[in-house]
Amino acid sequence: MDEYEFMERDAFEDDFDYLVDGVGFARPGENSALRASTRSNPRDCACPTCGEPNRLTRIDTQRGYQCDECADASERGF
Repeated sequence: MDEYEFMERDAFEDDFDYLVDGVGFARPGENSALRASTRSNPRDCACPTCGEPNRLTRIDTQRGYQCDECADASERGF
């Protein structure tokens, strides 16, 4: 590992914990922080904001996330 790779890894250490069953974000490169649904991390939790069922994975819920629609509305001031 060269110095740049070490610095990159060190700066984004928290990003290395995002893989679940070898899968990361639900929509990589898009406007979403939600994790991908997998066998061990199913999308089976309700959004705490709107109450819609099956919007979040267990990891999303543990991190205090809300569904993409509610997050977008919140960011826009609605």
